[in-house]
Amino acid sequence: MRILGITDGQTSGAAIVEDGWILAAINEERILRVKMARGFPRASIQEVLKLTGTDPKDIGAVGIAQINMELREDVTGWPGWFDARDEETDIHGLFFRAASMFGDLAPKVPGLKRAYYMLRAPVFRHRRRRINEILREEFSISAPLRFFNHHYAHATSTYYTSPYRDALVVTLDGGGDGHCSHIYDVRDGVFKHLVSVDSYDSLGNYYAYITEVCGFKAKRHEGKITGLAARGRPVYRDILESMICYENGRFRNKGRVLFNRALETIRARLPHGWLREDLAASIQALSEDITRRYVRYWMKRTGHHNLAIAGGLFANVRINEELLQLDTSGSLFVHPGMSDEGLAVGAALAYAGSLQRQASKPYEPAGLDDVYLGNDYGEKEIANAVRATGLELQHLPGEIEPQIASRLAEGKVVARYAGRMEYGPRALGNRSILYQPGDPSVNDWLNELLRRTEFMPFAPSCLYEAAEKLFVNSEGGENTARFMTVTFHCTPWMRERCSGVVHVDNTARPQLVRQRDNPSFHRIIGEYEKRTGVPAVINTSFNIHEEPIVRTPEDAVRAFIDSTLDYLAIGDFLVRGPVGSEATRKKWEGKSKWGTAEHPATAR
Repeated sequence: MRILGITDGQTSGAAIVEDGWILAAINEERILRVKMARGFPRASIQEVLKLTGTDPKDIGAVGIAQINMELREDVTGWPGWFDARDEETDIHGLFFRAASMFGDLAPKVPGLKRAYYMLRAPVFRHRRRRINEILREEFSISAPLRFFNHHYAHATSTYYTSPYRDALVVTLDGGGDGHCSHIYDVRDGVFKHLVSVDSYDSLGNYYAYITEVCGFKAKRHEGKITGLAARGRPVYRDILESMICYENGRFRNKGRVLFNRALETIRARLPHGWLREDLAASIQALSEDITRRYVRYWMKRTGHHNLAIAGGLFANVRINEELLQLDTSGSLFVHPGMSDEGLAVGAALAYAGSLQRQASKPYEPAGLDDVYLGNDYGEKEIANAVRATGLELQHLPGEIEPQIASRLAEGKVVARYAGRMEYGPRALGNRSILYQPGDPSVNDWLNELLRRTEFMPFAPSCLYEAAEKLFVNSEGGENTARFMTVTFHCTPWMRERCSGVVHVDNTARPQLVRQRDNPSFHRIIGEYEKRTGVPAVINTSFNIHEEPIVRTPEDAVRAFIDSTLDYLAIGDFLVRGPVGSEATRKKWEGKSKWGTAEHPATAR
């Protein structure tokens, strides 16, 4: 049976699953070219039906993530929590403001939280009715619908794509369906729900507050805080811990503040002249400690050694490394679409899992071979997109991989567009920008070309078989590192030879590339190793600033020209850029704004 999965919240999208296997998954942002697009994912539904050749009448069931939420029929970009215009015009914003104003009363006034959700209930019911109508009237899908709890959809997304039969499953984010975290004891496909933590006590929200206080956009730029944290000292940790803490297997919002009130309180408590790198270091250190204690408590209670996790907080790769190193942990799996972009997959897998249990079928872990689940385009479409620009192209069937490796060894930047697009937030070789990993100034000049403000170094894509040479204490995390979802500490050899991808805390966020997962990309890295002795290349996402990762050949050509890169390898074609990166690269020659692990610079 083919099951359609839908998520219509932040980073909305759709997926199709058959017999527990993900056939296609895509998010609305990639199609509409609007980052973190939210709303009902009409385009994504059409796309996964097309990608899988599925007639709408052949959909046997529909799983929809999140039970209680407002419906947005039109798709818009994520405005952020603190956009005043959104608050004035959007019903979600009205409730958001109410929560900000009266959040401190929640622990004191019995029934206040319940009344808050009762006021929102009519809007929730309207969404559930209307989605049913949309699917019937616009898509001719009349299959049974089930709405799944937000956190259960996160949990199923990671458990059913993990290699585990038995695992502790932990979800953790800002909030959804009234909670910020669920814990499940899962054995042989049977989920036992152990605990729910109220959204009021959300650690993820506090991380978002600090993102906003530091001048970035909450729920969007938290990765900048993670990178910036390594450049500061956690001198404000006590201030933050007086507001959010771990207690007895849960989190507690000791500050009793939410949203705008939380921002006001944090700013009031910080000393004059506070530094954002120190504030970032403070929330990162506190979040690592709270999450470690929370997960360790439940691992000890259940006796599990395998840990499967999902939810927006686990986009924080340094927290994930800390969980891998717990004395209770044997191995770790992070779902590749760990944030809300993965909820469509989770909802479809949740429905599939319920049918499997009803049929009393024994559970067999399927794991996840790869996440190349999006669009692919043929040679003719690719050639037409390039020729429309007037750029010259070489056709190199069977030889494109060594040609890319040679250009990388020469110090050129190569944008790569090949095969099916990746699902999830990471570019994993098919929609990537590649460069040699030994240039310590690359974070400065390449980010300038791409018009990005980043504090994390670029990530390395490495040969899976070279992991021990490059990283320490990676045991138990190799499988999830195939999807660039965890950091490892680096060996001295890695720090010396790959300084462009090693952060100031001596960590890197690798993609470990197996030959069977992506033969072409594995060959590129192998050919690069033959030429340089280094089994790794820089891999950053192929996109224009503030746009999602490229999807179509036209997207790729436009982004390539806009970014003035050296080469575009698109399918079996190699295209030389009209300008190239040399001028920008020379500007940064011999210096680095942010420094490296061996030569840290002062954070600004």
